[in-house]
Amino acid sequence: MTSPLITPAGLAALDDVTVLDVRWRLGGPPGVESYREGHVPGAVYCDLDKDLAAPPGEGGRHPLPEAGAFQSAMRRLGVSDGRPVVVYDDAGSTVAARAWWALRYFGHQDVRVLDGGLPAWIEAGLPTTKDVPGSDLAEGDFTARPGGMPMLTADEAGALATQGVLLDARAAERYRGEVEPIDPVAGHVPGAVSAPTTENVGPDGRFLDPAALRDRFAGLGVREGVQAGAYCGSGVTAAHEVLALAVAGLPAALYVGSWSNWVADPSRPVATG
Repeated sequence: MTSPLITPAGLAALDDVTVLDVRWRLGGPPGVESYREGHVPGAVYCDLDKDLAAPPGEGGRHPLPEAGAFQSAMRRLGVSDGRPVVVYDDAGSTVAARAWWALRYFGHQDVRVLDGGLPAWIEAGLPTTKDVPGSDLAEGDFTARPGGMPMLTADEAGALATQGVLLDARAAERYRGEVEPIDPVAGHVPGAVSAPTTENVGPDGRFLDPAALRDRFAGLGVREGVQAGAYCGSGVTAAHEVLALAVAGLPAALYVGSWSNWVADPSRPVATG
């Protein structure tokens, strides 16, 4: 199995590659400001809210964009079907994972995440630049073909929580319903298992090795042959959980709408504790 991750040295050795900088902060400042201060040479800024999500609404805070909108955004960023794509952020890949998942869902066959992100690139002694690709950036030819990754609806997520393993990627206190800083209702999907995605990476922001991840997920009930899925607040860090599972060699579905979609319907049950 080819790893969905790539090292800084591995990225530096690629000649023909599209690199997307997906830095983002909940509540700001805009990630593009960090991008302009310095980024991997040749990288293009990819905006989570505009390029990787549709406008917020009943579908959640970061619903999946329509195929046509995603295709247009990726082509504008230079993404092509036959060229590898590497995505990165500076937050343990928690945001870059959404770009990885979305590109894979819409059919791109060669997408990897820079393990450790921009901090790992800098730590490796590799250069950064403030140069921003402009009119010289060639439009890509990416064609969006939905269905490349398994996805869950709200009903399917609720069923999976009792029939398989549904992982809640948020902080444990949000899972327990002790705090809820963003969404109107606190708690979790009944039957879901608390699995904070921050525990998938080490202090350096790099993913744990595959064996360690397999051990972690086994302790949460996810093994080969067990149907698994993940959700979070708005479908971003849950993509990081799916990425970690992929590193471990375990397939999993993503509930893109996640908690922000679940609680949009007051008839859906909510568990706490």
